[in-house]
Amino acid sequence: MLLLILNVVFVIIAISMVALILMQRGAGAQAGSGFGGGASATVFGSRGASNFLSKSTKWLAISFFAITLYMAWHATHSARPDVQQTDLGVMSSVPTAPTAPVAAPGSVPAAPGALPAATPPASSVPAAPAPQPAPATPGNAPDATQSPPAVAPQGG
Repeated sequence: MLLLILNVVFVIIAISMVALILMQRGAGAQAGSGFGGGASATVFGSRGASNFLSKSTKWLAISFFAITLYMAWHATHSARPDVQQTDLGVMSSVPTAPTAPVAAPGSVPAAPGALPAATPPASSVPAAPAPQPAPATPGNAPDATQSPPAVAPQGG
């Protein structure tokens, strides 16, 4: 019940702070008062509005932060640690994964389905085909034993 009341007061203070901050004049607004702007038209007088608005904004801000700190403290101190949930619903029917055996430190585990190191039989590797000579076409194809004709340099 206390937190409900504090939440309502918290929202009212936040809205009031926004309204009071928007009603205040900035630092540049003082320059306009020298040209006949506004001191006689205010409800609080020439200097009363700035003092009232700034003091009320200050106290609203202090109460806003005090309520914020109390609600944060209350939330952290009233939190209860979660107890391990035993009913998992649909996930309770899922089997757990089997655990792998732990190897001794310093030993290298064997690969799954690994065979002992042995030389493969010779018949399992096919022989490479023998290279065949390319057929020569009769005519202008040079013989492999002849050298190419020399080209005379052209002078100019």
